[in-house]
Amino acid sequence: MILLIRWLLFPFSLLYASVVWLRNRLYDLHVLKSTSFQIPVVVIGNLAVGGTGKSPMVEYVLRTLKSSSDVAVLSRGYGRKTKGFRDVRIDDEAFQSGDEPLQIKRKFPEITVAVCENRVQGIQQLLPHCKAVLLDDAYQHRALKPSFSILLFDYQSLLQPMLPLPTGNFRDVLRETARAHCIVVTKCPEILDATVKSAITAKLGRHSQAPLFFSKIAYQAIQHSTGHSTAAPPLAETTALLVTGIAKPEPLRQYLELKLKHLEHLRYGDHHPFTAADLVDIAQQFHTLQGEHKIIICTEKDLQRLPAPFLAQYPVYFVPIQQQIMFGDAPVFDQLLKSAFRPSEV
Repeated sequence: MILLIRWLLFPFSLLYASVVWLRNRLYDLHVLKSTSFQIPVVVIGNLAVGGTGKSPMVEYVLRTLKSSSDVAVLSRGYGRKTKGFRDVRIDDEAFQSGDEPLQIKRKFPEITVAVCENRVQGIQQLLPHCKAVLLDDAYQHRALKPSFSILLFDYQSLLQPMLPLPTGNFRDVLRETARAHCIVVTKCPEILDATVKSAITAKLGRHSQAPLFFSKIAYQAIQHSTGHSTAAPPLAETTALLVTGIAKPEPLRQYLELKLKHLEHLRYGDHHPFTAADLVDIAQQFHTLQGEHKIIICTEKDLQRLPAPFLAQYPVYFVPIQQQIMFGDAPVFDQLLKSAFRPSEV
């Protein structure tokens, strides 16, 4: 039924694509103003709605730069209840700063992380405190002219018709890949068929000459919600309730099904704010699980939105993930990142 409704809305998709195309051309023709800065401003973004791995890419960049304190991270802070510019603190709650910025701040406490819906104003506030800015999800923010753009595509999205909203999931048209300085196809399978890889390369190459990389999800060892070395029971003997509030939880679910004795999945929408009623539902479903060893598993992003009393009461674990560049191209990609953050010579 939902698919039928989305196809019935196809005329609106054509209208949406036309408006987006016109807006981009107005920026290209300098009818609408873009602001640039003298420091490196690197943007990570995508053309589709959610689920391409922008946060893991932000973390990859920070690790590559060895968490340089000269680099600040700026995000819109999707899902927060606050407005305007805000410095993210480790002891924030997700409703104050957004789950993804909070996750980044807690993993890289030495980095300045801020949120602001107006990216230009956000950078202006950060200028006295940093020598470069890394922006999460700002590819469509044309009021800002970045010095370097990293465009992400979810692998599965490239195998399907790339239709604009509301029929499809794309908020920009494919020709806008031309603005990217490099492109990364994320969430690829462990073994990527050479024919499929060539087809994707040709498809994107019709619109962009930017360097193209492929990456996959590298799941890390399961961790307790406290971050301490609390050992999880052997996964092969464990029953788990997977609780997710992310755009595309299927890869994680499939990964865990191979590791666990039994898995139940409770799925919420992306950035879902867990209510008291949700927590009761989670607890009730957890108690119905059978087995001597049972735990709750969530993503690292979801962990930021679960309240501390709930985490203290239940055995909650999370699975950290990292981006892993494939085909031995990591050194080339890393060097590209380091060059992007190198101050330009005046």
